[in-house]
Amino acid sequence: MDNHNDEARIRKALATKDWNEIKATDSWQIFKIMSEFVEGFEKMARIGPCVSVFGSARTKPDTRYYILAEEIAFKLTKSGYGVISGGGPGIMEAANKGAQAGGGKSVGLNIELPFEQKPNPFIDTDKNINFKYFFVRKVMFLKYSQGFVALPGGFGTMDELSEALTLIQTNKVAHFPIILAGSDYWSGFVDWLKKSVVMEKNINPEDMNLFHVVDTADEVTKIIDDFYSKYTLKPNF
Repeated sequence: MDNHNDEARIRKALATKDWNEIKATDSWQIFKIMSEFVEGFEKMARIGPCVSVFGSARTKPDTRYYILAEEIAFKLTKSGYGVISGGGPGIMEAANKGAQAGGGKSVGLNIELPFEQKPNPFIDTDKNINFKYFFVRKVMFLKYSQGFVALPGGFGTMDELSEALTLIQTNKVAHFPIILAGSDYWSGFVDWLKKSVVMEKNINPEDMNLFHVVDTADEVTKIIDDFYSKYTLKPNF
């Protein structure tokens, strides 16, 4: 992809539109956003709540965290949970692969991107949902999530993790389990939260209890099972 040419085309397109045309385009865009919400809600309502698994699209098969994501998803489905991923390659593919191997629901919420993202082959054919807008897709992840497992990833993973933590912290969504899998990877992030964010009083010390840091698939499954058994709830409640 030639980014310079793309930027030039965008600048040229914007230069040919006056403010009224831009406002009209924005108004029509609302209907596209609404249609994504409606389609997403209808499809996810039929599937039911699942555990969301996040991580990098760049993680290669047969690597440590790919294998861990696959094992986590497999054990979650064996405990009765469906698995939602972002639908693409890397950790997302591993999660869907593990879910299918475990005989559980394997859901992919795919996003249209100019690079990296295309549906992986381990999503159930009736559970592959495509999105254009990131914020609509994030609503689906959170609204239908029984748990949130973040494996090593980049900006997208951090964005989704921060959104989940913020919504739980502010009581905008139910306090479902948030689990960071891979202590080697997440230790720097956790230390920064403790030493900088808590120390500056930008979050409360008890906010550190909003998530767990683990290293094994068994730990992930136990945390989610313990949470729901405490409230006498079951998978796909």
